[in-house]
Amino acid sequence: MNQSALNELSALLPAERVMTQDAHLAAYESDGLTAFKARPRAVVVPETAEEVIEVVRWCHEREVPFVARGSGTSLSGGSLPVEDGIVIALNRLNRILEVDPIDRVAVVEPGVINLDVSRAAEQYGLHFAPDPSSQSICTIGGNVAFNSGGAHCLKYGMTSNHVMGLKAVLATGEAVEFGGRSREQIGPDLTGLFCGSEGLFGVGLEFTLRLLPKAEDFHTVLAGYGSLEEAGSAVSAVIESGLLPGALEIMDALAIEAAEAAVACGYPKGAEAVLIVELEGPVEKVAAEREQLDRILKDTNSFEVRVAANAEERMTIWRGRKSAFSAVGRLSPDFIVQDGVVPRSRLGEALRRIGEMSKETGLRVANVFHAGDGNLHPLILYDGRVEGGLERAEALAGRILEMCVEMGGSITGEHGVGMEKRDFLPGMFSDYDIAVMKRVRAAFDPKEVANPGKMFPGAEAPALSQHGLHPLEKAGVISRE
Repeated sequence: MNQSALNELSALLPAERVMTQDAHLAAYESDGLTAFKARPRAVVVPETAEEVIEVVRWCHEREVPFVARGSGTSLSGGSLPVEDGIVIALNRLNRILEVDPIDRVAVVEPGVINLDVSRAAEQYGLHFAPDPSSQSICTIGGNVAFNSGGAHCLKYGMTSNHVMGLKAVLATGEAVEFGGRSREQIGPDLTGLFCGSEGLFGVGLEFTLRLLPKAEDFHTVLAGYGSLEEAGSAVSAVIESGLLPGALEIMDALAIEAAEAAVACGYPKGAEAVLIVELEGPVEKVAAEREQLDRILKDTNSFEVRVAANAEERMTIWRGRKSAFSAVGRLSPDFIVQDGVVPRSRLGEALRRIGEMSKETGLRVANVFHAGDGNLHPLILYDGRVEGGLERAEALAGRILEMCVEMGGSITGEHGVGMEKRDFLPGMFSDYDIAVMKRVRAAFDPKEVANPGKMFPGAEAPALSQHGLHPLEKAGVISRE
C-alpha cells in the first residue's frame, strides 16, 4: 500500500483515527498468540457502522487486505494483522443498543465487552450465557468470529447458540442482515454460518443476542483428587448419572499452583487435580441433584469437597479457574495455550499421553479443560530466551493436536483455527471438504481481502514469527514445499 492509498484512507476518517506511526502500530502487531507479529500499514478506528462500511468498501475496491479486531484476545493468531494491510479496530463500536426483557434479547455492537451484556441484563433477571475466561475484556464481535464457548458451554452451548441475528458488511462492501429476533426462521441459517467464520466473510456490525433467565439457585462444588485419572473418572460418572451441570471443569496440579500464586483461591492442598462442578436451576431441582452429586464425588474418591456457601465463595472458586491462563505466566516466562477436543470417554487416555509427551520433551504442561465436553486446554511452558524453546513448545502443541484428531476429536474447541492451526486442517478434512470451504469463503469475499492467510493451509502467511519462520517449520512438523 503506497502513500497515495494511505492518503485516500485518511480521507475516510478524521486524521486522529487513522494511525500510521510506529508507536501506534506496535500495539496491534500481535494478538494473544504473541509468538507471531506483523506490523500493519495503518490502524483505523471507526466509531459508527457507516464508517466501517466505507473502510471495507475502500479495501475491496483497492484490494487492500484488512483484519477486524476487538480486544485482541485471540489465542490462535486469528486477529493478527496482515503486513501491508490495515487493522479495523472496533472497540469504539461499544454500545448496547437495546435490552428487551420481553423478547429476551440484547442488541449490541461488536466492541461491547462480553460481561457487560450480562451486567446490562441483570436488572431484568437475565444474562448472556457464553462466558469465555477472558469475558471481562473480550468483545462480542470476537466471540462471534471464533464461536467462543466458556465454562458453561456444556449446558448452554457456544456463542452460535445465542446469536439470533446480525448486521454485517461483507468483504465486498455489501451491507447485509441475517436472522432476526425470532428463533423460528425460514431458509438457510446464514447467521449460524457467519458465527465462527473467523473474519473471513466480513465484519459484524450489530448482533441480536439471546438472553436467558438467571438460575434461581446455584450449587458450586470444588473437589480435590489425588490424581488426574480419578478426576477424569468423576467426570464420566457425573455425565453417566444423567446430571447436566452448568459447568464441569478440571485443573491439574501445575494449573492449581499458578492460580494460587495469582489469586490465592484456596484450592485443596496436595491435590493433583481439582474438579469444579456447578449445578444450577430451580431450588427444588438443585437440592435433589446435589444429593446425587455428593454420592458421586464420594464414590470417585475425592479427598476433600468444598461447597460454596454464598455468592462470594462461589466467585472465589471461579476466580481460580478464570485466572488460570494468565496465572501460568507466574511459573514460566513464556507459554502456549493449546485448544483441542477429544471424546469424553478418552479424557483419561488423552491426559496420560500428554503427561508422557511432557516427560519425553522436558516441557512442563499445565492442564485446564472443560471436562464435560472433552475440550482440552494444555498450557505448554517454555523459555523463549533459550534457543529453540519456542520451536520445541510448538512441536509438542502440534503432537497434542494430532493426538486429538487421532482419537476422533478436533483441532479446536473454541479458539478457532486462525494462523497457528491452519496446517493441521487436512488432518480433519479431505481436500474436497477444504475446497468446498474455500468456495463458500469466495462467495463472501472473492478478492480474499478479509483476514487473508488464516484458517486454510497453504495460504501465504500474514505474519512471521519473531524467529523468522513458523515454529512448526523450524521444528520439522510442517513443510510448505
